Amino acid sequence: MLTTAIFPGRYVQGENALGVLGEEAKRLGNKALLIGDGFVLDHLHDTLRAGIGDTLPVVEARFGGECSDEEIERLCVIARHERTDVIVGVGGGKTLDTAKAVAYTLGVRMLIAPTLASTDAPCSALSVIYQPDGSFKRYLVLPHNPDTVLVDTAVIVRAPVRLLVSGMGDAFSTWFEAEDCHAKRGFNMTGRMGPMTAYALARLCHETLLEYGTLAKLSAEQGVVTPALDHIVEANTLLSGLGFESGGLAAAHAIHNGLTALAETHHAWHGEKVAIGVQGLMFLADKKPAMIDTVYDFCLAVGLPVTLADIGLSEVDDAKLLIAANAACAPGETIHNEPAEVSPARVLAALKIADAEGRRRKALLAGNTR
Repeated sequence: MLTTAIFPGRYVQGENALGVLGEEAKRLGNKALLIGDGFVLDHLHDTLRAGIGDTLPVVEARFGGECSDEEIERLCVIARHERTDVIVGVGGGKTLDTAKAVAYTLGVRMLIAPTLASTDAPCSALSVIYQPDGSFKRYLVLPHNPDTVLVDTAVIVRAPVRLLVSGMGDAFSTWFEAEDCHAKRGFNMTGRMGPMTAYALARLCHETLLEYGTLAKLSAEQGVVTPALDHIVEANTLLSGLGFESGGLAAAHAIHNGLTALAETHHAWHGEKVAIGVQGLMFLADKKPAMIDTVYDFCLAVGLPVTLADIGLSEVDDAKLLIAANAACAPGETIHNEPAEVSPARVLAALKIADAEGRRRKALLAGNTR
């Protein structure tokens, strides 16, 4: 059987990395469309302009807030009108997914510069497309990864701590899903099995999170860049991206996608819902108690959700939760990479027992700290 792994062409990480933005963009083209979210254009404009200098002309476009087909087309119209030949996406996960989709549609090169370490979107050859209302629509699998990923940790440490923690939730799924894909001989995002490199990187991602997660959160709370923070930013961004894309996705992300069908969860970040998906995966795939302990201990230590109430579903009944379970089991969903029987009824049961276990552990923790 063929195995396949895919990687971004160039990865740059460090404090004040945006200082070489123009140098890196110039390697890719002669005129850039810079797609930035509100934070970027309102608070980082001077930093970006200083980093670009006079290396190449840049046209700015403000991201509309949702990675939808409508937003992608709007930005393509601007790029065509301005005759840009490189797309520079600066911002959070949806901004970056939109920038990647725009570059793909136009057939031009791309530079991705995340301002958050909240997802593994930056390095991937994938855009997650949503409906304008925020519900999941489809995956757009791109023919190649970003040409350059540039990560400025001095910017990332200024973001709300919750977003770094959410990135840990997204990254935390990487090894569990890659291992289940490996066991099932399931396909990764290339449509083939991953090589041993992919599973090794997924494992390194897991080990890095367990070793440095709480220290990185402390660093973020103090607003300082430390080696622990650097390690977690790399785990959230590069290791998680390589691990999921070349190792494969399974139940955790499918459950996330199902949960987006419930409007009550729309305030929760991607990685927070993925963390609930990891907990559901534990019971769906009948994982060992020691592994379940590791999952809940980590999530509680760094502040990830461990109950449905934590993501806005305190009043949800079985009928509504079954909507999410059905969506998670849709044909083509990654949950079918699980080496276990999969059905909406089993997903519903897994979510309910995971929620009950999370409530039990939170109650025990509260009792121990009184």
